[in-house]
Amino acid sequence: MDVPLGESFRLYAKMPGTSFQEVNIAMALESTQQINEHTQAVQLIFRKQKAFAPGLRSSTAEERLARLKKLRDAVLENQVAMCEAAYADFNKTPAEVEFAEIFAVLSQVNHAIAHLRKWMKPERVPVVRSLLGTRSHIRYEPKGTSLIISPWNYPFTLSFGPLVSALAAGNTAIIKPSEMTPNMSGVIRRIMETTFAPEEVAVVEGGMEASTALLQLPFDHIFFTGSPAVGRIVMAAAARNLTSVTLELGGKSPTIVDRTANIKKAARNLVWSKFINNGQTCISPDHVYVHADVMDDFCAAVQARVQHSYGQTIQAQAANPDYCRIVNQKHYARLSNLLDETVKGGAELVFGGETSAADRFIAPTLLRNVHNDSAIMQEEIFGPIMPVMAFTDPQRVLAEINARPKPLALYIFSGDKKFIKQIIDNTSAGGTCINTSLVHFLQENLPFGGVNDSGIGKAHGVYGFKAFSNERAVVQDRFSMGHLLFPPYTPRVRKLIKVAMRYLT
Repeated sequence: MDVPLGESFRLYAKMPGTSFQEVNIAMALESTQQINEHTQAVQLIFRKQKAFAPGLRSSTAEERLARLKKLRDAVLENQVAMCEAAYADFNKTPAEVEFAEIFAVLSQVNHAIAHLRKWMKPERVPVVRSLLGTRSHIRYEPKGTSLIISPWNYPFTLSFGPLVSALAAGNTAIIKPSEMTPNMSGVIRRIMETTFAPEEVAVVEGGMEASTALLQLPFDHIFFTGSPAVGRIVMAAAARNLTSVTLELGGKSPTIVDRTANIKKAARNLVWSKFINNGQTCISPDHVYVHADVMDDFCAAVQARVQHSYGQTIQAQAANPDYCRIVNQKHYARLSNLLDETVKGGAELVFGGETSAADRFIAPTLLRNVHNDSAIMQEEIFGPIMPVMAFTDPQRVLAEINARPKPLALYIFSGDKKFIKQIIDNTSAGGTCINTSLVHFLQENLPFGGVNDSGIGKAHGVYGFKAFSNERAVVQDRFSMGHLLFPPYTPRVRKLIKVAMRYLT
């Protein structure tokens, strides 16, 4: 196993008399030992769940509802701990934790509790003409053992949300939260340990070695939320075991503000959805196309709304407890460099742009006249920087959107029904909001997920239930006459086959 050279040099400096090669070998052995220890611990949990899962195939609605209610009660009982952990990890305000995390989870679990009995019922399907005399239905059975790999930006929502679907469908689950938010990860582990037996739900903490150990195992379903790059790794690992996957990824979600839009409303919604969680949201509006006729009004409205929400001055914004921070120095450095490069490349800094490495602060920032080929337009921003580009011809906007990978979300602000239809008819996205943003995540009756680069499979509500279920096809013969077409293929049987074909055509 390769060991980072920087780490080897650091240890080498502290170990006089030891050769660099010896240090490198020692570190490699230590890393291998850590992975082996994780593998053994993970395999033990997995074997327990694998043995327990078959018994859940016959679980009743009442038994599954009891598990969902236990999860709901545990979330309610740990609200303070969840808020404290989020603030400790990256200054996330309790209000955002309560709304974007706790409220979102409670919404999903209550929806599942209300509809589970209906979801679990076998679904009768109409008989086709070729199988007259039979009866058919779809039986939703649990896939078995599931793995939920959740990200750092909304760890409670994106751990417990998929868990709701897994439990509703009758599965066991192992949750792997992100090591980048250790306090929230610790709370998730403690909640699960005090709520479920490990053979039902378990949490595995750790970094790459834990993820590597988990992805080697033949889970029945993997639910991953994260970047497209890591999603490809997860999918490749799943392919080795022919494991089904749900991938909730990200990408550059575009927004279009037409000249017929309510500018004040558009600014209000976009400031909230762009700067909540400091822009670290997978369905955040990544960049905005604004009609040239309303560009000045839009920029002024966005600035006014930022000042209303977070403070009139940079000092006030930096001191505002409602404005959280970039999760770590690595992400801060990426964003600050991206901001500098964009401004040096000719973009106009309308407001914001101030940064502070000491506390990973980047002010709410609006950039104007950003070139489509600039670096900031080539990667998902995932931070509090809003590039805006003027347009007059919708065809140019459509061409630029369609030239990029299909986004997780697309937002349209317009009062023109024909314009809205034109955009929707000529683009593809995981989800779309009209004259609002982000809130489709909370609509439990809609499928949530991406398409191609932005994701595979759907989640939430009945769609999440189906993601963790095997749709088992069942056909029951009652009085069909299909046996008359069985061999030997005598002249009489062949004649009957031809009659049947004429009947079908």
